[in-house]
Amino acid sequence: MRNAASLAYLLARSSDTLADAAAVPVVRRLGALLAFDDAVATGSLPPSWPQALLDALPDPRERHLLERVPALLIWLNALPAAEAALVRDVVAMIISGQQLDLQHFVHASRYQPIALPDAAALEDYAWRVAGCVGEFWTRLGFLTLGNRFSDCDLEILLTRGRDFGKGLQLVNILRDVAADLNAGRCYLPVADPTDRDALLASHAAWLERALPWIEQGNRYAQSLRLRRMRAATQLPALLASETLTRLRGVNWATLQTRVKVPRRRVYALLLRALLC
Repeated sequence: MRNAASLAYLLARSSDTLADAAAVPVVRRLGALLAFDDAVATGSLPPSWPQALLDALPDPRERHLLERVPALLIWLNALPAAEAALVRDVVAMIISGQQLDLQHFVHASRYQPIALPDAAALEDYAWRVAGCVGEFWTRLGFLTLGNRFSDCDLEILLTRGRDFGKGLQLVNILRDVAADLNAGRCYLPVADPTDRDALLASHAAWLERALPWIEQGNRYAQSLRLRRMRAATQLPALLASETLTRLRGVNWATLQTRVKVPRRRVYALLLRALLC
């Protein structure tokens, strides 16, 4: 799986870099995403990034990644056709989520935050940017490894993968709610994003929603046949569960410090994933 999975990650990371270039006007970021989406879908020549966009990237590694996009597209065109189709599908879905995100929050600011309108919008966003990755991982596993991938039925595993991906994204949202709000973005569907009590109540409700989705990740991992595959899949589920435990009953002051799992605990969970 490594070849196509690695390429899909790098392409998605490239689109994420474009979407998150905060110093670039939203309309230019949307245009860059559209050009990138077209290049990935058609295998055509890569877009020529405006110098202003490259100069706006604070991390030189992100600039280097965008400069290497032509090599990524050559790699994509060299993949077996079935693998390339899966990569193109998942990257297109991720980009659609990033485009919707930019469009919805185009007028948001720290002083005028905007929230997602309802639960369906939050779940759709989580599906587009992460749930689809669980489906991609599943289809790629069966395509490249056959029955060595899992002893589970494809449709069951697709459902578990989608829920697992949505759960991981929801954990990120719950952990980063204060930081996102400082940027004017509220992914929790509340009527007034400045109402801290409403935010904390919504936070608690969505935390309970995340728990069964993350449990689907544990069930997904347990069905995989290869030890390294199980460990690579279960570690994010273990980290997510640990994060949700630390977020339970949290107050706003703690959310502003961004709850994180200590590195020592991460190593312990990695060992657990390897031994399970």
